[in-house]
Amino acid sequence: MSVPVALDHKARTYSLAHAYWLARAADLSYKDKATIEKQAHDWGFDRVRHHETRFTPPFPLEDTQAFTMAGNDMIITAFRGTEPAQIRDWLSDATTPPRPGPAKTGYVHYGFGKALESVFPEVRDTLKEYRTNDQTVWITGHSLGGALAMLAGARLYLEEPKLLADGVYTYGQPRTCDRLLAAACNKGFRQRLFRFVNNNDIVPQLPPEPAYTHVETLRYIDSTGKVHETMSLLGGLADRAKGMTADAFAPASDGVRDHSILKYIAALEKNLA
Repeated sequence: MSVPVALDHKARTYSLAHAYWLARAADLSYKDKATIEKQAHDWGFDRVRHHETRFTPPFPLEDTQAFTMAGNDMIITAFRGTEPAQIRDWLSDATTPPRPGPAKTGYVHYGFGKALESVFPEVRDTLKEYRTNDQTVWITGHSLGGALAMLAGARLYLEEPKLLADGVYTYGQPRTCDRLLAAACNKGFRQRLFRFVNNNDIVPQLPPEPAYTHVETLRYIDSTGKVHETMSLLGGLADRAKGMTADAFAPASDGVRDHSILKYIAALEKNLA
């Protein structure tokens, strides 16, 4: 299927087209540096900076990776995610105490806070350096990268208000913070923060409630690939059941299969076609 629309560097508000391109940027974060740089330039960005740091276990993930690409009108920072098998035990671990949230607002999952802290100063300084033309700023990520994108947006909003992101778009993001920080984000990012969930994707269901929660603005992708701006509880349950029975030979695998960033891109492309 051909790309339905070109990346609009002048975009300032929510659209499915912009969500599609930010999902492409989230997918690009998984690639090697040369591929990222070539694609960024092909998309019209003339500056690219890679962010990569390491931090020590006990966490299974020992590094944080992201990149920032900038043009005359737009800057995008994309955080790399991870595979469900690598993150599931981490997300399910209820023994690790949470970490204070940005500007001491609520609290966040310790692992997410630790992972972001290792790279955030460099991301923040890069945004300050690159934003020479009052460009719009967008932050994106898939899976773990979605959690880091949401927290990076929250930190900029609460700690660096001049760098308030024009939009934060996440795909398959796990629960990241408590209700206090979620409420602050819902207020500060009204019509700026959008959380896409594909049908039975397992990662947004972790870590368990009530300790951790999600921000309000959900964009739900149903079992047929259609994006919904609203979905009733019963409607969502019925659609998840439908998705789970789609593969009669491996129904339990649906939650992992639906997590793929390629599933998100394909669904958004389908909605634009």
